[in-house]
Amino acid sequence: MAHQIPTSERQHIAFLGRCNSGKSSLINCICRQQVSIVSDISGTTTDPVIKAVELPNLGAVVLIDTPGLDDISSLGQQRIDRTFKILNKADIAVVLFSDNNIETDAHLYAQIKSKGIPTIPAISKGDCIDNIKQLSQSVANLTHSTPVIVSAKTGEGIDDLIKSLSAFANNDSRLITQGLCNDGDTVLLVMPQDAQAPKGRLIKPQVETLRELLDRGCNVMCCTPQNLEQTLSQLVNPPQLIITDSQVFSSVHHLKPEKSLLTSFSVLFARYKGDIDTFIAGAQHLLSLNNSAHILIAEACSHIPQNEDIGRVKLPRLLRKHLGNEIKIDIVGGNDFPEDLSPYDLIIHCGACMFNRQHVISRISQAQKQNVPITNYGIAIAALTGILPAISY
Repeated sequence: MAHQIPTSERQHIAFLGRCNSGKSSLINCICRQQVSIVSDISGTTTDPVIKAVELPNLGAVVLIDTPGLDDISSLGQQRIDRTFKILNKADIAVVLFSDNNIETDAHLYAQIKSKGIPTIPAISKGDCIDNIKQLSQSVANLTHSTPVIVSAKTGEGIDDLIKSLSAFANNDSRLITQGLCNDGDTVLLVMPQDAQAPKGRLIKPQVETLRELLDRGCNVMCCTPQNLEQTLSQLVNPPQLIITDSQVFSSVHHLKPEKSLLTSFSVLFARYKGDIDTFIAGAQHLLSLNNSAHILIAEACSHIPQNEDIGRVKLPRLLRKHLGNEIKIDIVGGNDFPEDLSPYDLIIHCGACMFNRQHVISRISQAQKQNVPITNYGIAIAALTGILPAISY
């Protein structure tokens, strides 16, 4: 069912434009329900509104309604800043032109396009614009792309818009465990059940990996680190692949059969969500740092830290053990991520299971533009424990 697909696995489509350009009405029309409040009052949409929905030829997507980009209210600039942050997770953008004041909208279109985001120009309120053909030609001249003409009131052009969106859709067929195992292989998952494991549930990377392996026809076994040796002794043949939590990388590596491949959930998601080569290079840079290093640890989720939290306790402890107690560590969570990364010698990002891939790639791109190396929890831990050459990714 579409509602069961995680938000992080859906295409994110952002609708942008000036106040009262018809963004909210258009999204309500597409979803056939009131997702966003609609009003003639400028600035009605004050924060991004997110709606998960399934669309023909697109499948499961997330539609994002955004505040107007000409908001001049007392909080207008903050709302505009939040809108532009939303673009970090947008796979596709739709820019709405609603009247003859198209220069502002065309500038916005060019800004978004320059970020490498597939962008569609659309003329909203197509049912009440007299000079629609002239306006359409003007938009086409400025954007070098034929706009889609839509009307939330009549439904005109909605199918055309969805068709245009589907042309940009990223039909990603990559797998979390791509290239590491095949149908029929035995795969062993080593999963600590400590304070970080939610009672009665498995964490998201474990669930998604387990489901994929079952769908692929693999024979999956699960155990805790304490039972790993006993579990291995009960197998006639060693497992093709062992996937562990990164925090027990070293002990699992010590016990694993020689013929078994070893990786972690965090490493798998580093490859699935981001750029594994960039992360590996970042881990190599980590090993060259000294006790004057300033490191940023970035978590995708914004959970309340528990005792022995990996990002806030265990990883900092490991970093200080190898680099010295004098190192400076900053920690951010959720959507908080500094615009200026120049103070940092390295960024260590979590597996980002809560983010879509575009969001992770945008952070990697931001780091690269500022010449700041970036790596991933699991890869950093493997490097610090000396087993990076032995893991598979």
